[in-house]
This record gives sequence, C-alpha cells and structure tokens, in this order.
Amino acid sequence: MINTIHKAWRRLFHGEPVVVVSGLPRSGTSMAMKMLAAGGLETVVDGIRTADEDNPRGYFEDERVKALGESDDKSWLRQSRGRAIKVISYLLKDLPATHNYRVIFLRRNLGEVLASQGKMLERRAEDGGASDEQMIEIYESHLWRVDYLFKHAAHLERLDVAYAEVVADPRRQAERINTFLGGRLDVEKMIEAVDPQLYRNRARQAESAAG
Repeated sequence: MINTIHKAWRRLFHGEPVVVVSGLPRSGTSMAMKMLAAGGLETVVDGIRTADEDNPRGYFEDERVKALGESDDKSWLRQSRGRAIKVISYLLKDLPATHNYRVIFLRRNLGEVLASQGKMLERRAEDGGASDEQMIEIYESHLWRVDYLFKHAAHLERLDVAYAEVVADPRRQAERINTFLGGRLDVEKMIEAVDPQLYRNRARQAESAAG
C-alpha cells in the first residue's frame, strides 16, 4: 500500500514517465522499439548505429545511453519524458530517480540469446571469450539483480514481455504494452511491425541453455 501511494506521489511530482525498452542484448529490444514507433510513440534515436545483417530493421539506439553509468550529466533524460528510449538491462541501475520510468522488459530464452550473439560475433570475427555454461550463469545472476532492482526502486515500473510470445501472438502482446502505457497507441500498426521471419535463432539443443 505504501509503495502504491509513493508511486502515485512520484507520478504527480515528476510528471510523465520515460518509456524504457530494456532486456539482455539480442532479446528483442529493437523489435519492441519498432512496435512503439509504429504505434505512434516518439522514440529517442540518434541514427548513428544503422541497420545491418544482425538487425535489418534498425537498432533504435541513442549513444548517450551508453554513458549513463559514467556521465554526471543526465539532464537530457528530461526531454525523453513521454518518449521511448532503449536502455540495455545492465544500465537500468544508472537511470536517475529524478524521473519516472515505464519499463518494457524483454525476456528471451537464454539459449536463443546465446545463439543470436554467437552468430553476430561470428559475422564480426570476434570471440565471445566464455563458454555457454558460463554465460548462462552470468545472465541468470544479472537477471536476479535486475528483478531485485525492480522490486525496490519506486521510480521503475515494469512490464515483462516474452519475445517468443510477441512473435507467436503479436496482438495480445501489443495490447498488453498499449494498456501498460496508457492505451494511446495504434495496436494494429504495432502488430504490423512484428516480423516473424526475424525469429531466426531458436534455443541451442543443450541442457545448459534451458529456461
């Protein structure tokens, strides 16, 4: 009850929330950003990172986000209120509590995340530097910390969205997202933005990749 009252007070004091799309790398955050943009929500994007084979529909990123953990000047986030911005899950803890945030958090099977990352690194001739088993442990530990943050940070409100469910039933997930953000988006346009053909990296058939 106290937490509910606190969040209501914050909404009155800090105004319209910043809409944040977050998740692990390769978890469908770019797809979610595209859905929001198609639905009529303005996105905070600088266009520096352009579409490529790994993300043919674009990345929908802003370079300033990468400096959230290092920069003292985060005043630019005030202009992001009422707009959508992509923030990798590792940087959620660095969002200043002087704003409210509605976070759409993408969940994806960790085996699929690793498969997608592996193909991207292979195309770039880079080495991931850790085994799948090690990466699964790292991701699970990190996601536990993210869940803890959401439970204890009054400035963050979360909607979990499963990547596989967006692809399987885009209407239901678009409606969930629209309701979470106040019901102002064009659901039909959001549905059209989902391309099932981009769901190319299913889970690796390994016991360590389960979940």
